[in-house]
Amino acid sequence: MNALQLNLDDLKFNDNGLIPAITQQYDTGEVLMMAWMNRDSLQETLNTGVACYWSRSRQKFWKKGETSGHIQKVKSIRTDCDQDTLLILVDQVGVACHTGRRSCFFLEAAAGTWRAISAPEVDPNEIYKPK
Repeated sequence: MNALQLNLDDLKFNDNGLIPAITQQYDTGEVLMMAWMNRDSLQETLNTGVACYWSRSRQKFWKKGETSGHIQKVKSIRTDCDQDTLLILVDQVGVACHTGRRSCFFLEAAAGTWRAISAPEVDPNEIYKPK
């Protein structure tokens, strides 16, 4: 296999300077969440080994676990063949979802409705309480 020089300019960020990042548990393959990264949050992730995203609603960096303690230790970062999506393989500490669930992908289409297929592991009201 050939190694390519890591150049963030090769990635295809959208018109807002963002790229989708799918986050997956490195050892089980469980999909944990999807978030957005900009160039700086990706560089921060590469530099620190802890997942950092861009919050579109808050318009600022979002270092996963900064307030909750539920951090994502990065094991690997991959991009797809078009270089327009990232796959972040992590070791998730705690839960990934603000609802208190391990994964943000807990709603499943079934019989014309969305049904929860997992229960919260942590009370969501406790996740962001000041410590």
